[in-house]
Amino acid sequence: MSRDVTLLWGLRSPCAFACPHCYFGTIDEHKAAPPNQIGVLSHLSRTDLPAQAIEDFVRTLPDSPVERVVIAGGEPLDWPGALEVIALIKQAGCQVVIATNGIPLTRPHVVERLVGLGVDGVSVSLDSADASTNDRLRPSRSGRFGYDQVLEGIEALLRARGTGPVPRVGIYTVVMRPRPQEITGMARLAADLGVDYYVPQPISLAPGHALFEELAHRPEDVAAVADELDRLYAEPAGLALPDTSYARRFVEAISTHDSGHVPGCFGGARLFFIQPDGSVWDCPSDRRIAATPPEARRTIRGADARTLFADRPACTDCDLFSRDCVNMWPLMDLPRMLNGEATQ
Repeated sequence: MSRDVTLLWGLRSPCAFACPHCYFGTIDEHKAAPPNQIGVLSHLSRTDLPAQAIEDFVRTLPDSPVERVVIAGGEPLDWPGALEVIALIKQAGCQVVIATNGIPLTRPHVVERLVGLGVDGVSVSLDSADASTNDRLRPSRSGRFGYDQVLEGIEALLRARGTGPVPRVGIYTVVMRPRPQEITGMARLAADLGVDYYVPQPISLAPGHALFEELAHRPEDVAAVADELDRLYAEPAGLALPDTSYARRFVEAISTHDSGHVPGCFGGARLFFIQPDGSVWDCPSDRRIAATPPEARRTIRGADARTLFADRPACTDCDLFSRDCVNMWPLMDLPRMLNGEATQ
């Protein structure tokens, strides 16, 4: 069986950061009004799958179409069971990439285990090259850690890897309307730290979000963002970047808030999104999730990966564009970035 499926798996809901732009929403708003809409995420982990259900599904990954698992959250590495799940996924012959806020990497046993397990990639979130700005955009719930500890974690992982080939280490940056300069500023920081790859992503907020007007891009922002992207791909920083077509997709994504056409969509063909409650969707796009009929909804609870992803269409054209779509393209480009191919 051909293995060509990438799973983006939100393994757990909780996170020690309180980023107001997080796609999981905020704890304060969800304490007052817990979300109950299909596909809406929350850091309140009332419905997260138990460890046994997760492990039962992971044990079906061998001989399945799943080639790669990108483990996200919440913060997956804060859950004690995460490392055992990662070990099982690696044993199944799958590539594993961890998306983390970076703080767990300051714990020696975590980085030692990630290196020992042969994890293929670790993507660390950091939204500004300026410490105070980053910590304002990504505040700690406890106030005990932030930018400095994230850099400490990245450096600890690079030291633990040493001259070994894995894990490759990268930085992901959410690019917001007031700060297009972070596109190149973060690239320079990433290069200085010695990481391997870098991905800037346009912020994705629903029009009704409290920060939409402040942080979401408008058509008049396109020129400044395009200029920064041009500089990013022109500077010989030695970083692996998404394919150069990603810059065009980035600019197209911030040019509109409307639904639209997505040519060559791989959601539901080569990419699936798993929520912490086990729900399986074609992709994280809120529009695509909302359009999924009840009879097409699936879960990994009690499922077998060998059959769950066996019947898949070829990549198709989708008319349910959201800004989540453009953020999925780098996931499909991970093999090249993890191979260390610098993009000029």
